[in-house]
Amino acid sequence: MKAPIVEIFSSFQGEGAWIGRRQIFIRFSGCNLSCNYCDTQESQSKDFGTLMTVDEILEDIKNLISPDLHSISFTGGEPLLYVEFINKLIEKIKFSEFGKINIKFMLETNGTLPESLAKLVGIDCVSLDIKLPEHFDDEKTHEDIFENEIKSLKFLINHNKELYCKMVVLPSSKTSTIKNMINKIMENVESKLDIMCVIQPSSPLSQWTNQNKKLFVFSEIIGECMEVLLIPQTHKLLNIK
Repeated sequence: MKAPIVEIFSSFQGEGAWIGRRQIFIRFSGCNLSCNYCDTQESQSKDFGTLMTVDEILEDIKNLISPDLHSISFTGGEPLLYVEFINKLIEKIKFSEFGKINIKFMLETNGTLPESLAKLVGIDCVSLDIKLPEHFDDEKTHEDIFENEIKSLKFLINHNKELYCKMVVLPSSKTSTIKNMINKIMENVESKLDIMCVIQPSSPLSQWTNQNKKLFVFSEIIGECMEVLLIPQTHKLLNIK
């Protein structure tokens, strides 16, 4: 069993609820979406990665272990395209010499593959993207994407999984769009969500110079029904991976 891997490296998590944690990142290539703000466009094609076995990845992990290691992040691309491979990898790690370190596992996903998500085992935290219509050229495409994101969100909530939502906003994002999205989430899930939503301003931050007041409004809208944080991509501010 092999999967296409773009890179395996150690760094600090620069986004979301586990920000600042030392992680080993395993970036899969291949994605079922093509977001217009994507900062890892090379990962969208399965052909870009190098096919690796579970044992080959374990060897790379062994060379990246550090005393401050908190977790391993499966990112991409879209990792859920390789759910059986990830399950096997997690199993091997837990029953290897690394098992005693108590490494946690994080999944960063676009949330559009709920059936695959339901097959995943051993994940401690899920970062689930909530895409906006302006991330795509076709509005119908977004409708289908959002429907599957809701299914993934409901699955995680119903199974008491640790998760947070991440919403990438652009300077062109509209208040009405954010409000509409949040209303639809609440209509499909429940009246009050005991989960976190991270607003992530798109990079580079210089494009927000004359638009930053929007971020306050976005936060207030989301804060009506979810815990909300505003976190930019801090790894880019630090000029690290």
